[in-house]
Amino acid sequence: MSLSRLDSFLQKVYEATGFRYQNELASALGINPSGITQARKNDSVPAKWILLLYRKYGLNPGWLEEGVGPIFIKSTHTDGSEFRQIPKVKARLCAGNGSFEVGSEIEGYYSFRMDWLSKKGAAEKMVLLDIFGNSMEPEFREGDTVLIDKSQKDVLAGAVYAVGIDDTIMVKRLEKHPKGLVLLSDNTKYKSLYLENEDVNKVRIIGKVIWVCREFR
Repeated sequence: MSLSRLDSFLQKVYEATGFRYQNELASALGINPSGITQARKNDSVPAKWILLLYRKYGLNPGWLEEGVGPIFIKSTHTDGSEFRQIPKVKARLCAGNGSFEVGSEIEGYYSFRMDWLSKKGAAEKMVLLDIFGNSMEPEFREGDTVLIDKSQKDVLAGAVYAVGIDDTIMVKRLEKHPKGLVLLSDNTKYKSLYLENEDVNKVRIIGKVIWVCREFR
């Protein structure tokens, strides 16, 4: 059974933004959740919603309405180079023993040159997150923003990944060993985490860290 026009629109928005609930989208649109319920009854998508999603998140109106073209509209610099907007989510990577903030709401988009991204991995699978904690110092510090490619999940010895264990997602250097996996911290004050047998299956490799940005204070 095919989706209604409104449900197809919602599915696309959820896919592109990471929203999971109707109230999250309503908040982003600045409307009451009942407005989405009414739109579903009418099976209509208000034009102002599409315009707002384009302005706020860079979503392609043609893709939202008809599924035509790229999800995000690329911006072009005066020198002719193309840029892609990468989403930054409010969730934070734990680099220590603290808990992980699980919110997946997108707080903004940051532009990167497409020619640079294409050399690093799959741009459409990339996301930006902030680091919370000091277990990866000195290379990664609290407050740093890292670019993660979720398409790169094969473990390369010594590379840094965003990994999930239960309700915690952290940034760690990974090493394979005969019976399992080792999660290493660059900060020597933190012990390495050795996982063997069934414990390895609890690890979710989110993606490889390919770039880090630091704001000086």
